[in-house]
Amino acid sequence: MNASWLRSTLGSLFAGLLALAACLPAQAETWRFALIGDTPYTDYERAELPKMLSAIAERHVEFVAHIGDFKSGSSRCDDALFEDRYKLFQNSRVPFIFVPGDNEWTDCERLSNGAYDPLERLGKLRRLFWEDEFSLGKTQRALERQAGGYPEHSRFRLGPVLFVTLNLPGGNNNRGLTSEARPEFIARNPVVLAWLRDSFNLANREQLAGIVLLFQANPGFAHFAQGFPHSGYREFLSALQEESRKFPGKVLAVHGDTHISRIDQPMRDSDGRTNLRFTRVETHGYPQMGWTLGVIDTDLPTLFRFETHAWPAKNP
Repeated sequence: MNASWLRSTLGSLFAGLLALAACLPAQAETWRFALIGDTPYTDYERAELPKMLSAIAERHVEFVAHIGDFKSGSSRCDDALFEDRYKLFQNSRVPFIFVPGDNEWTDCERLSNGAYDPLERLGKLRRLFWEDEFSLGKTQRALERQAGGYPEHSRFRLGPVLFVTLNLPGGNNNRGLTSEARPEFIARNPVVLAWLRDSFNLANREQLAGIVLLFQANPGFAHFAQGFPHSGYREFLSALQEESRKFPGKVLAVHGDTHISRIDQPMRDSDGRTNLRFTRVETHGYPQMGWTLGVIDTDLPTLFRFETHAWPAKNP
């Protein structure tokens, strides 16, 4: 057999295969994650949550995010409860991301909660849940944390999407209900806004397809759209509206707080039109346990798709 003829034939065959591959549609890529929040509130939920986390792990998710309120608003903020939740989350078979809610720090000053100093309780949370550069769980995910004493603010990549955690609790963002804002809010709010804007800048620089924001509070999208924003969330929603408008990809905001499992598009542009690139997911919450499966699917125009899963109710 002539060697030059063989090389020529193989070269033509290889070129043909490359041309054929170029004509084939690109294979979609998918990544899966799970969202929970506002649980466990009761002894029943505490007993059921490990079972639910095990069922979630069976769906081969990349991580679970708990977006705050790991106890009821009337239960105590004792060290023993915090350590119980830490052990529970660490036992997750997949990486576990925890974002703080109001029930575990801002509300701890209530007599029913033990009359704790909220900042002292937040310090305890920071030492337990965000002590290093990794998630919780039996398997861990590396995280980038915001510098400057706010380790609860983190971010990480999953496929073409940036996930960002923010300390934005319910209860009007701990601003208070009077005209004079609390010192804690005055110190933290600019840090939250800086992390939000910096994360959008990163997503823009890297030309990512999407950004996901994980925070606890329902910031009142409807009231903001009507021109009556809640005082503790006004600046946050204004910044979010602006950054979402500038970002060409998809924006997903995940929160809990009002215990209504829903998926909708509540963000309006400054001219009142719905921002169709912005989606809100609210997780299940007491008294209905459950979780939301999120899927990043590069073959979808919406980039994300979701499944909601209510956890079986207590047997009578």
